[in-house]
Amino acid sequence: MAFSDQFIQELKLNNPIDSVMSGYTNLIRRGRNSVCLCPFHSEKTPSCTVYHESNSFYCFGCGAGGDVITFVMKIENLDYVEAIRFLAARAGMTMPDDDPADSRNALIKSKILEINRTAARYFYDVLTRAPEGEKGRRYFADRQLSAKTITKYGLGYAPGDWYGLTNFMRSKGYGEEELIAADLCSRGRNGGLYDRFRDRVMFPIIDLRGNVIAFGGRVIDDGKPKYLNSSDTPVFKKSMNLFSLNFAKKSEEKRLILAEGYMDVISINQAGFENVVATLGTALTQEQARLMSRYAEEIIIAYDSDGAGQKATHKAINLLSEAGLKTRIIKMEGAKDPDEYIKKFGAMRFGQLLNKSGGAIEFELSKCRNGLDISTDEGRVEYLKRCVKLFADISSPIEREVYIGRVSDETKVSKEMLFQQVNGAIKKRIDQDKKREWTDIRTFQNELRKDPDAYRHSKEYKAETGILSFLAAYPEETEYVASKISPDDFVTDFNKKVYAAILKKSKISGFYDILSLQSEFTADEMGKITEIAVNSKDVNINKTAVNDFIKFLTDRADNSQDVNALSDDDFRSYFSGLKKKK
Repeated sequence: MAFSDQFIQELKLNNPIDSVMSGYTNLIRRGRNSVCLCPFHSEKTPSCTVYHESNSFYCFGCGAGGDVITFVMKIENLDYVEAIRFLAARAGMTMPDDDPADSRNALIKSKILEINRTAARYFYDVLTRAPEGEKGRRYFADRQLSAKTITKYGLGYAPGDWYGLTNFMRSKGYGEEELIAADLCSRGRNGGLYDRFRDRVMFPIIDLRGNVIAFGGRVIDDGKPKYLNSSDTPVFKKSMNLFSLNFAKKSEEKRLILAEGYMDVISINQAGFENVVATLGTALTQEQARLMSRYAEEIIIAYDSDGAGQKATHKAINLLSEAGLKTRIIKMEGAKDPDEYIKKFGAMRFGQLLNKSGGAIEFELSKCRNGLDISTDEGRVEYLKRCVKLFADISSPIEREVYIGRVSDETKVSKEMLFQQVNGAIKKRIDQDKKREWTDIRTFQNELRKDPDAYRHSKEYKAETGILSFLAAYPEETEYVASKISPDDFVTDFNKKVYAAILKKSKISGFYDILSLQSEFTADEMGKITEIAVNSKDVNINKTAVNDFIKFLTDRADNSQDVNALSDDDFRSYFSGLKKKK
């Protein structure tokens, strides 16, 4: 879908990038710009810069960058048109009339959301009205869910009939390929469709905009698998969404409760705690941890008390810490999970449990004692080894000293000795991190060698990037540059595509912003383009240098010298030689 430059300009003016980004990360003003922890990768010191003058951002850590449209595309996992709609709705702007040539991808997403909404209504109606829904009604009654809660979450039931939903959706005019794309139906060996969810209570998964994006289904008897979840689709990525976040985000508390499953979440919510979420059939991911950091400063982990739950808790602590979140863990006694605890002891006791929850270090410290008899020398030595490893990962020196003092008193080992061991472990970890960093650099260099744009044509790539940086800084010079060099003279595919897009934009609009090319590039590609724009501010590329770059590219076929074999210093000398020949 094409949008006028005037509409896009107005959209950006009504959605300042600092205003939009501050809803996802904390911005810190530094001079004319702002910095923040990048919301697209885990870090402890800010590497992302927000440029207020150009209404853009760039992360020097992961390379994400662009304008406010690109930011929304990446943070909300939207395509270009969807990001425009998102920002227009945010600013209260009316969208231009839809173009019949709207992208196929946007149409597919819209259709799947419509199908999911219709399917959710079908499952709900079967549960609440149909005779075959009695089995589901009994299940939820046994789990003590109220009618209000069932309606709030839009819970449903998928009957045991292999073709119930399939036939219903066909009667509504939906095609077979659409139903398969939504992951609601599968194709059998005979080529026919059948329901993917059968004889299960159904949990619609709803995103932050109120769309039904997927489903989770739980068996009522002892069937396998216990839970069946939608696979990833064009509208759903399970690693990037959280169950019930659409309700939890409304909570005024700056903390979230992280539960293990759908029923735990619903039970906790029904008990009066709106700020509860769960992952979607997978272990916690980095993306989900960063998502939670937008809405909370502290996470209370309320996983099951069994071995699997404790193992999941340990992994979650590390991921949440990387996302900059404080973590506490509830310790349930007399119940295996929050749902059972609330049923046995009530909502008030569960609230007290939340308030008494211990910190992540307390949890990890108790795990260090597991299976050990610290009254024996052997058990005490192993306990101390585990503690030293744990303390080396504590970033706060004050917190580290408090726990070292506690373990010193407990084991009768001097604090000085423990500090010496911990500092040694910290130094060893730093050395390992440096080795890993160099390994990553070598791996990256090896990847570059596989890329003909970055390795075989490295000098051409530099010349092309120099031209693009010049155009980013001086868009009024586009007509001049276009008269000297065509996209076909560019060697590397990406730079050629960017240059062609600039010429097209300039021809249509007469003027352009290099960061306004989202309709033709992905969000990740816009990060590369933003890097070019950022470098254009720091590197003074004048018209003389651009002419050298142009001459190098247009004359490369006649060059007798292998410029790719030149060092960077020799390459600069080569350009100086070109100038002397003019």
